[in-house]
Amino acid sequence: MEEKIQGLPGGGGKQGSGGTKVRGLRGAVDVPENTAAAILTATEGLLREILARNRLAVEDIISAIFTVTPDLNAAFPAEAARRLGWQEVALMCATEIPVPGSLPGVVRVLIHAYSDREPVHVYLGRAAQLRPDLG
Repeated sequence: MEEKIQGLPGGGGKQGSGGTKVRGLRGAVDVPENTAAAILTATEGLLREILARNRLAVEDIISAIFTVTPDLNAAFPAEAARRLGWQEVALMCATEIPVPGSLPGVVRVLIHAYSDREPVHVYLGRAAQLRPDLG
């Protein structure tokens, strides 16, 4: 028996095994330089790829948490999401922990979305080395 969940983006969903659930989708992308244009372009490309690979619509997205490495401070990556029409999505940006030897120039994202599919995590460019198990 399917039970509609009221108030969900995208008109609701199903609960239970195989039904629509809240999923966590991870992704990261390298940014070639610390400029607003580079950060926004890279982040927009990452978000488009995550939505495409996971067959999601903007209406399916609940929230997104972005982190940037300390060397990226020219723009908020959440601005790229707003430019893609994520007006009703809760967005937050933070600085990644500056662990010595960690990969610089990276935007990471954790997206919470409603989906009936297993998550496909997306790591682009140099950021793919952060998750070699996904390659």
